[in-house]
Amino acid sequence: MSELRVKISGFGGQGIILSSFIIGKAASIYDQQHSSMTQAYGPEARGGACSSQVVISSDNVEYPLVDTADVLIAMSQEGYDTFLPILKKGGILLYDTDLVEKLQSHKNFIAKGIPATRLAEELGKKIVANIVMLGFATKQAKIVSPEAMQEAIADSVPSKFIDLNMKAFQAGYDYNEEQ
Repeated sequence: MSELRVKISGFGGQGIILSSFIIGKAASIYDQQHSSMTQAYGPEARGGACSSQVVISSDNVEYPLVDTADVLIAMSQEGYDTFLPILKKGGILLYDTDLVEKLQSHKNFIAKGIPATRLAEELGKKIVANIVMLGFATKQAKIVSPEAMQEAIADSVPSKFIDLNMKAFQAGYDYNEEQ
């Protein structure tokens, strides 16, 4: 049985929960895998700490919590600081360089950054930074197939915003760290 454990962290209002929902949908509906998603957030509606986790497996998911992450997606400094300790040795850290500025030594894992918030703002809506990050995660960590992720995004956002979200996905997918 192969499993991939993904932790996504940030703050309320960034679409952290939606991101996990989209990953789970992409895996289970469009890539024919099994997946489980759980979430946690503070009492604040926006701005408070928020995290979610997805377990993707070729078999049934027997334990839905991510105690050790294969992939950590950090969309805020607090999320990075809080959840970096659960990233396994050799795991992949994907972070928003606009919001995570203080990095620890990363010789035990692979760290890849993207200015997701800036790229989203360039598209006209800061709110799609999470979708930019999903594009980046699809390319860098191969969480699910690009086609599955695009299908899940289109199926999860309001129809009038599908085009914007597809552009956001593509911006993240095409991003080269050397830019």
